[in-house]
Amino acid sequence: MATYDMPGPLSSADPPQKSLGELFGDLARETATLVRHEVALVRAEISQTASRLGKDVGMIAAGGAVAYVGLIMILFGVALGLVALGMAPWAAYLLVGFLVGIIGGLMAWQGMSGLQHADLIPRETVETLKEDARWAKEQTH
Repeated sequence: MATYDMPGPLSSADPPQKSLGELFGDLARETATLVRHEVALVRAEISQTASRLGKDVGMIAAGGAVAYVGLIMILFGVALGLVALGMAPWAAYLLVGFLVGIIGGLMAWQGMSGLQHADLIPRETVETLKEDARWAKEQTH
């Protein structure tokens, strides 16, 4: 009598097959983990950008403070010197005030220039989100 092997249960060497529900569960968990990592990346990039912006805003504030102190000191010292040289007091104060205003304006301009060149878009996160979208699309096909 001839014998032959009958198909039976999976052996321990065969990989277990996952159900559709298990696959979607895995996808949901992996997607949640991915979203958490993306949020962490966005926070890090925003923190870095905020630090650079804070420095530029600080430069603007420092420029304004220096211009104010400079305005007071130079107005009194130089204007009194110009008056001593024979200039009318009103003309001496006007000239000194104008010059100090230019210096303060240049300092503030430098700070604003730094703000204009700041890249506010979290480029690394945008690229990663695009990759994640491609990955999720591949997982559903």
